[in-house]
Amino acid sequence: MSSARTLATAARVLRQLRHDPRSIALMLLVPCLMLLLLRYVFDGSPQTFDSIGASLLGIFPLITMFLVTSIATLRERTSGTLERLLAMPLGKGDLIAGYALAFGLLAVVQSVLATGLALWALGLDVIGSPWLLLLVALLDALLGTALGLFVSAFAASEFQAVQFMPAVIFPQLLLCGLFTPRDRMNPALEALSDVLPMSYAVDGMNQVLRHTDVTTDFVRDALVVAGCAVLVLALGAATLRRRTA
Repeated sequence: MSSARTLATAARVLRQLRHDPRSIALMLLVPCLMLLLLRYVFDGSPQTFDSIGASLLGIFPLITMFLVTSIATLRERTSGTLERLLAMPLGKGDLIAGYALAFGLLAVVQSVLATGLALWALGLDVIGSPWLLLLVALLDALLGTALGLFVSAFAASEFQAVQFMPAVIFPQLLLCGLFTPRDRMNPALEALSDVLPMSYAVDGMNQVLRHTDVTTDFVRDALVVAGCAVLVLALGAATLRRRTA
């Protein structure tokens, strides 16, 4: 890998995204709008918003980054841009790292906006440090970016990329502990939830919600989410190939 080629790839992706305001709005504004809507859905029960708002602060960025990254990357494939780049002396690692860096920068902005809105405008009450909440939100957004880059390799159209969402995201959403504690699930489903990264994303948010200090469970959750993001990016680089000889 070359840092110069990685940075050049990231700069090119950012220039292209600058001309796509709808994708930027989807990444930056939709999580904020969803949190705002959720706050006033539970307007008469602020305790409910406090109990699930932190979890959704991590889930919303993950979902939006997955959706936008998978479609944007697939657009690069179908337009032939990726084909031409792979014909150049550009390593697969450089390419994937460049995409991850570009979308990761947007994920930072997204996480800052969503966390700031939840804490200081919507009154989300957390016991732990807001910086830890921001860290988990950022890791979740980066995980969504990595998953989006990975599944784009298996889709032939933007419609197929969207179809991966029920297969990749929805099972994690149901099993992450948002709707019921994972230890109350069927044992087989609880075991499955133990290997899904969104479970650790939600648990990390809950650790910040309930504890003033950094707990060992929080460190474990953050490391698992970060490790899954790195692993999925590595798999994305391994599956990256030219479509023609």
